[in-house]
Amino acid sequence: MMRKHLFIGAMSGTSMDGLDLALVEVSENKINTLASHSEDLPPSLRNRLLHLCTPNDNEIELSGQADVEFALLTAKAVNSLLKKNNLSPSDIQAIGSHGQTIRHKPYAKLPFSLQIGNPSVIAHQTKITTIADFRMADIAAGGQGAPLVPAFHQAVFSSNLNTRAIVNIGGIANISLLNPLTTVTGYDIGPGNTLVDQWIQKNKSLPFDQNGQWGESGALLPKLLSTLKQDTFIQKSPPKSTGREYFNLCWLNTMLMKTYPENTSQVKPADIQHTLTEFTAQSIADSIPQNTHTKPCDTFFCGGGVRNTFLMRRLKSLLPHHKIATTESLGVDPQLVEASAFAWLASRTLAGLNGNIREVTGANAPKILGGIYPA
Repeated sequence: MMRKHLFIGAMSGTSMDGLDLALVEVSENKINTLASHSEDLPPSLRNRLLHLCTPNDNEIELSGQADVEFALLTAKAVNSLLKKNNLSPSDIQAIGSHGQTIRHKPYAKLPFSLQIGNPSVIAHQTKITTIADFRMADIAAGGQGAPLVPAFHQAVFSSNLNTRAIVNIGGIANISLLNPLTTVTGYDIGPGNTLVDQWIQKNKSLPFDQNGQWGESGALLPKLLSTLKQDTFIQKSPPKSTGREYFNLCWLNTMLMKTYPENTSQVKPADIQHTLTEFTAQSIADSIPQNTHTKPCDTFFCGGGVRNTFLMRRLKSLLPHHKIATTESLGVDPQLVEASAFAWLASRTLAGLNGNIREVTGANAPKILGGIYPA
């Protein structure tokens, strides 16, 4: 028997480590993630995307080519997901494609956010209506355009009894605070995996720090940690959002020069990795309410950072009185939360319902998010 209201969410985050797809059944505010599929980004495409995250020569040509190439990869992944699950395009209501962010500038004189992965190509190659460009409607209304997942977190993870914090540790870490007595709040905290990934890529040519082992092998640099925590974005009040346009190796180099103006080269790379991990852990812990009325809020983690066992141990140590778990205990695989969120957002768009939360993004109006590209 054919299922109703099936959507596919496609998400590639700041880390650019791969494209995750979730097949989701949506009914009212309930979701059921039925299946998933992942595709690695080809190294050549990933390098082009990284190149596009900072100003360079010939950007229009490069972004146009990457736009189509990323769309073809997304379509290939969607078709593989359909085949694995014996589904046809007509079974799917729509694809919610986040695309790959190559520039997020919410603080510019004329704010914008650019995600590539051409939805016309995806729709044609899959024969499925595709919804994309989720951020700009919110930015047009004076918002940050991010984070957008708190609306999904509220719909799927909220409790009528307890305050919950949902923390996604992707390239950038973001938080949703779900209090049954007040409006949802949420914002980008700061670096999740992006700095530790970029630092190990530079020093060891490894894509990420497996289980945080290299970071754990180092020692804490208290002076550097203090400098990192004094960063302008970290100290900024919400609403706020960011990306690797801001938190990158150039930013880190500036922080190292500020901390060790005479002997930056003498600092051990493993000690920097340890300190970057601690920076992520403390930034997240500082964002989580220590108590709400009579007890600390329950905290649920998702995203690639949950695989960093050193980071998760540090978070548990910094939040000793909190219930700590992953979103698995709430029924959604921690690796599929964001892909599932964009499937859900696509369902909102098709239904003509708003997908942003004004208190999160700072927008002056609720907005239906994304453009609809028919197959």
